Amino acid sequence: MAAPSQLHQATYDAIVIGAGIQGSFTAYHLAQRHRNTLLLDQFLLPHSRGSSHGQSRIIRSAYTQAHYSRMMPHSFRLWQQLEAEAGTSLYRETGLVMLGPAGDPELENCRRNLEAGEVLDTPTLAQRFPGLRLRTGEVAVWDGTAGVLFADRALRAVQDVFRWHGGTLRDGEKVLHIEPGAVLTVTTSAGVYRAPRLIITAGAWTGALVAPLGLQLPLQPLRIDVCYWREKEPATPSTGRVDPCFIFLGLSQAPHSIYGLPALEYPGLVKVCYHHGTPTDPEERDQNPSGASRPYIALLSSFISTYLPRLESRPAVVETCLYTNTLDEDFILDRHPKFSNIIIGAGFSGHGFKLAPVVGQLLCELSLDEEPSHNLAPFAITRFPGALQARL
Repeated sequence: MAAPSQLHQATYDAIVIGAGIQGSFTAYHLAQRHRNTLLLDQFLLPHSRGSSHGQSRIIRSAYTQAHYSRMMPHSFRLWQQLEAEAGTSLYRETGLVMLGPAGDPELENCRRNLEAGEVLDTPTLAQRFPGLRLRTGEVAVWDGTAGVLFADRALRAVQDVFRWHGGTLRDGEKVLHIEPGAVLTVTTSAGVYRAPRLIITAGAWTGALVAPLGLQLPLQPLRIDVCYWREKEPATPSTGRVDPCFIFLGLSQAPHSIYGLPALEYPGLVKVCYHHGTPTDPEERDQNPSGASRPYIALLSSFISTYLPRLESRPAVVETCLYTNTLDEDFILDRHPKFSNIIIGAGFSGHGFKLAPVVGQLLCELSLDEEPSHNLAPFAITRFPGALQARL
């Protein structure tokens, strides 16, 4: 840590802790509103320690929960706005096939929440997307709005535009202490900063940051295997083939969903992942686990043999990512119950990237006491009784 005389010291209108996609969009919206904003990250940027790295994420309108479906048109518009401001493409439309047993509640909810969802029977699916296979009694729903977000490019773009609006981004500064008050003080490994409002979007490290503030949030970091599978016969550019994203729901052998994206990061390798992982300490997620601690790869291999016959059944590349899950897998977007000028965005549970532009706007609105753009009831801390510790 720097000596006291060497510490950076400054006062801002707002401080955002955590420069992943959620925190970066929060800072972006604050800077757009001409608030002098400091965005902090404990690691040197860019990095792969959190949940926002990698080249691709699915963006879709289809959602099982209606409150997310209602937010998605707004999110699409804000992504397009960022594309225009940054002057770069952040999205590739591929469509999305959602598959599962006929009558599966999650799949039915997705179909109902889609304004223009199309049900595909087995012959239609086989004709349009021969790489996907259905079994008897299973159906598919088509979301034509969906596609792939270029994640790394998107994170750089929103941070660049934030700085163009006058924002300050400081990386490699670990937060050591937060002192609540009408003007909060945030002490890092390299500075002391003050602001009347603080937004915490620190991913898997959020729990450790809010615990000294008397808040015990039920956040579980999970280590996710991000797997890439080789195509037996890779498509050539001349074919003009555009494969869709896909999500399988309600499979008996997979209590959580399985999702996939077309070959982007690695030519000829399709990204197929299980939407769940193993509990982890975020400080240790990069340690190589033993083979026994990766049971979901065997699950995926069996799944691919059955449903994706065009892929090899052993992964060619395995990387890792972090989810930070809540008990109900809904986000936390709320004020601290005791310190109302501390705003918390957490628990994005592996499905927050696509909604980050809206999440950032909502956290910005909370911090400025503005009327929120969407109903925040599903994201309230009060749904977790006992989160506020009695000692405060």
